[in-house]
Amino acid sequence: MTKIPINTNISPTVGGQIAVVQRRTLAVLSIAQITSGVGVAVGFAFSSLVVAQLSGSVSISGLAGTASVLGAALLALPTARASSRSGRRTGLALAYGCALLGCLITVVAITVRSWPLMLAGLVLFGGASAGSLASRYSATDLSPPGHSARHLSWVVWASTIGSVAGPNLAEPADHLGRRLGLAPDTGPFALSLLAFAIALAVIVIGLRPDPLLLARSIAPASAPATTVPAPRARGTLRTAWQALRRAPAAGRALVAIAVSHTAMVSVMSMTPVHLDHGGSPNWVIGIVLSLHIAGMYVLSPLIGWLADRIGRVPVLRLGMGLLLAAAVLAGTAGPHGVTQVSAGLALLGAGWSCGLIAGSAMLSEAVPLEHRPAVQGLSDLLMNVCGATGAVAAGVIVGALSYGVLGTVVAVMVTITGAWLTLKRT
Repeated sequence: MTKIPINTNISPTVGGQIAVVQRRTLAVLSIAQITSGVGVAVGFAFSSLVVAQLSGSVSISGLAGTASVLGAALLALPTARASSRSGRRTGLALAYGCALLGCLITVVAITVRSWPLMLAGLVLFGGASAGSLASRYSATDLSPPGHSARHLSWVVWASTIGSVAGPNLAEPADHLGRRLGLAPDTGPFALSLLAFAIALAVIVIGLRPDPLLLARSIAPASAPATTVPAPRARGTLRTAWQALRRAPAAGRALVAIAVSHTAMVSVMSMTPVHLDHGGSPNWVIGIVLSLHIAGMYVLSPLIGWLADRIGRVPVLRLGMGLLLAAAVLAGTAGPHGVTQVSAGLALLGAGWSCGLIAGSAMLSEAVPLEHRPAVQGLSDLLMNVCGATGAVAAGVIVGALSYGVLGTVVAVMVTITGAWLTLKRT
């Protein structure tokens, strides 16, 4: 990310033009987030149930969440490198294009009743999550000083509409798909395909001028040339690791983001299976997941403002506290305890939001400007690898032991992280 100090050494006229471009950029990114949010929520929320039905195994069902999260991890660096070479538009187009292809493969897999092929499609499906994560950094390329966290949080918030509506559209989409001659259970993923196609079109057509390319073009006029690294040096693992070794605060932010994401993915991915064991119908599961997704996104502008107001580390500690409460509530609820699980999942989403927003801001601020894209790409890679690991471990834990044991494991993990953040003050 190249952050432009709009109020420093830039004329009011140029600054006003950049502000106009930034407003357009935020609008375009928000529209793409809304549409892609529908696709992600529909597919991710019910993929574990479909895989469980195809494979006949609860443990294998956990691989559904793993596959999509792993796909987001694998596509994080290619998305960052494409953005670095050719701009944000190219990077985001790559991510959403992969997600669209993944939906096609998933529809075919369900039609032929092949759970391994479905998992392969879900890996590419993860490109939508990679694009969503990259969008939050795209929102800050042209942000004025002191507004990066808020701009970032606004784009995160834009996911609310699509993500909350998505799970509740799955059943109508399945009915419509059957009427159109599609195989059972393919309708929701066909809806995801349409959502990603719209998001791709919005980015390709609307993200002009490209915020990153514009930021680079004006950077020499507002900052020393050394703050604008050569494109080939950006987004590399070597650059990122070197920057992290010199910036302990960035390392703490990276750990907080990864732990928050792991806790969220592991509990969220197995909740539909837990409720299904209690006989909850799909529409009830959809409402529970909608409340969880609302917790992830609805409060993000407030969290962004709070992170700017009281600091990144206090908000990270707050996030760990919310995740602990979520693990206790959800983990102690039986398969029929829909209300208690709903409350736990809402807190789970809010804790994740604290970790993502405050952690992303802290990560970016802790490293030199020229190293930020590389570190941001590495962060997205690691958080998704950890999330994928958490999802597969969650499937094994629930299959071999119980959903309550999963809650206990998550509670211990976030408690240790919260204590570590408290001791390691920045």
